[in-house]
Parts: sequence; structure tokens; C-alpha cells
Amino acid sequence: MTISREESASLLLVDDDATFCKVLGAALEKRGYAVTIAHSVEQAIPLAEASPPEFAIIDLKMGGSPGLVLVKALHELDPNTRIVVLTGYASIATAVEAIKLGATQYLAKPANADEIVAAFAHVPDGNVPLKTQPTQIDNLEWEHIQRVLREHDDNISATARALNMHRRTLQRKLAKPPLRN
Repeated sequence: MTISREESASLLLVDDDATFCKVLGAALEKRGYAVTIAHSVEQAIPLAEASPPEFAIIDLKMGGSPGLVLVKALHELDPNTRIVVLTGYASIATAVEAIKLGATQYLAKPANADEIVAAFAHVPDGNVPLKTQPTQIDNLEWEHIQRVLREHDDNISATARALNMHRRTLQRKLAKPPLRN
């Protein structure tokens, strides 16, 4: 039995990596989704306005506007859209912001199609167990740097000035991902 595109759940895939979109799009189509691909927020918004998707996968950092702009726009178009944010630059601050803007789940790259499909089913219920171990100081620093970097539109020089830090020192800190607990 073949499912027609009209019967399939609509999914908007937005990432600036064309190869990634092609591979993930094909994997999701095999799982029964009708996939539409865009490579920027600016490309995705008119597609979503013309036909709001039931599901969306959005890369956080792309050329042009950041993915969080699209998360907000999609949520305003249809609050029932299930949105998964993917990023190679995972931080707690951006994860919290994505969820507040309407994302269903936030995943760090690399994530495969099965993990993404499972993330669509995630329902935040407020019963998340609190960590008994405090956050490491290096991770707190990383989160603070990420927040200030976002406030300065990812401008390294402006962020370094705001943090009263040499630009090269900031670049070294950004190149080192936070520690996993």
C-alpha cells in the first residue's frame, strides 16, 4: 500500500546544508512524510504561509536569519505545528529559548531520522527531574558567552568587547564545546 503525498503528513525541512537536506528529506519521505525543503528562513516563511506544515525541522544557525525566527513564525502561523530544532551549537540557553518560542524539541547534530521522528512525539510535561549535581563552571561560562554572542548578532568582536575579553581568547573558548555532565 502506497501513501500518496496528499495523505502524508506535511513536513518543512530548513537547513542551509543542501546535502544534509537531500539525505534527511529522503529518509523522512520513506517514513511517510511529504517533505518540502528550504535553505533559509527567508525561503521557508513564504512556503509555510502558503501551506502551514504539520511538522518542521529547523537548523538553528543558517546564513541570513537564525532558525529561532522561523520557530516563532511557524508557531504563530499554527501553534499545533510540531517543531524540532537541530543545531551543531547546542547550548542550554538556546534550547530554552527555542522551547519558549514554540519548538517541540531541541536536538544536537548529528541526529538521525529516527531520533527526529521520536522528538516530534516529545511532550514537555513539567515533570523533568532536577539535576542534583550543580552545573560545572566551564558550562556556565559557555552558556553566558552564548547568550552574549546572540545578543550581539553573532558578532565576535562586539561580543569580546562586551565580555571585556580579547577577541582571540573568545574564539578559543567558542571553539571548545562545553563539557558533558
